[in-house]
Amino acid sequence: MQHYLFVHFRETTTPDGEQVYFSLSRDAFTWEALNGGRPVLWAYYGDHGVRDMTVVREQGSGRFHIFATDLSLSYGMRGKYAHSWENIVAHGSRDLAHWTSQDLVHWSEEEMIPTGSEGHGCVWAPDVLFDPERGDYLLHWSSPQGDGKGRLAIWYRRTKDFVTWTEPRLLYKKEDAGVIDSAMYVEDGRYYLFVKSDHAPARVILLRADHATGPFERVTAFDEAMSGVAEGLYEAPTAVRAEDGRWCLFLDFYGARGAGQGYVPFVADSLAGGRFVRSDKAFSFPFGFKHGTILPITPEEYDRMKAHDWTDLPDGRWK
Repeated sequence: MQHYLFVHFRETTTPDGEQVYFSLSRDAFTWEALNGGRPVLWAYYGDHGVRDMTVVREQGSGRFHIFATDLSLSYGMRGKYAHSWENIVAHGSRDLAHWTSQDLVHWSEEEMIPTGSEGHGCVWAPDVLFDPERGDYLLHWSSPQGDGKGRLAIWYRRTKDFVTWTEPRLLYKKEDAGVIDSAMYVEDGRYYLFVKSDHAPARVILLRADHATGPFERVTAFDEAMSGVAEGLYEAPTAVRAEDGRWCLFLDFYGARGAGQGYVPFVADSLAGGRFVRSDKAFSFPFGFKHGTILPITPEEYDRMKAHDWTDLPDGRWK
C-alpha cells in the first residue's frame, strides 16, 4: 500500500505563501494540509522565498531531497526586480534552494546550490528523476535557450550523490516557442516529459523518448485530449501513478487572481495512451496548491508525518 506527499507552495501576496508546504493523501485523490495549512520549511537565503518545489527519495540511503526555485515575487517585485519580469529573467534565480531529510519530519537547513551562470540564469522549476538506465539522477529545469531570443528551454545536470554535478546540458528545446515547467516520468521503460509551451500551443504538451535525454517526440493523443483546455491558463504539470495503475496529472491553473489559482486534476490509464480526462469531482483539496511535486510514501511515513507536531517550527527553524 502506498500513500502520498504533495510538496507545494501557495499563491499569496504575502511572503508566507512562497515557502514550502506539505499535504498528505492516502489515495492521491483526497488531500489534507499539514501544520494547519502553514509553511513547514522557510527560505532564509537568496530571495527569501521559494516556488516550484520538487521532492525525490534517494536510492540506497533513503534520504529525501527537496529542490525549489529561488524566487520571491512578494519581496522581489516590490524590491530588486522593480515590478519587471524582464528583470527577473535577466537577474534572478541563479541558484536552487535545497533541503534534505532522513525521515520527512526533521529537515536540514536550506542550502543554495549554484546552478545558473551568465549563460544559464533564470533557473526555474527544478524536477528530479532517477534514471534506471544510467543509475543516477537527472535534475532538469527551465533556462534561456541561449539563442538571443529570450526563449526558455529545458536543461539538465546529472549526479550520483547530490554533491557532485555534471555541467548543464540542453535536454529539450521547442523550435517555435519557449518551454518551461518540465516533469519527467518512466512507464514501461520509456521516458515521458511534460512541458508547458508558450506558443503553438500555449498549453502543456507531452513528449516521449527511449532515453532520459531524448530525442523526444510529441504524444499526439495528449494534444487531442488537451484540445478543449483553454490556452494560456495552465502550467506546472505534475503527475503520480496511483496504486490502481492510473496516472493522475495535475495542471496549475493560473488564469485567476489570488485564491482562485491552484491545481486542476486529470486522469488517464497510461502515459503511453495520453488520453487524460478532467476529473474535478474525483479530487478534494483544502486550498489551491501551487506548483509542486507528489512523492509516493509508505503508510509508516504517512503516520509519522501525521503524528508529528509541526507547530514546533513556528518560525521555520530547522532541527
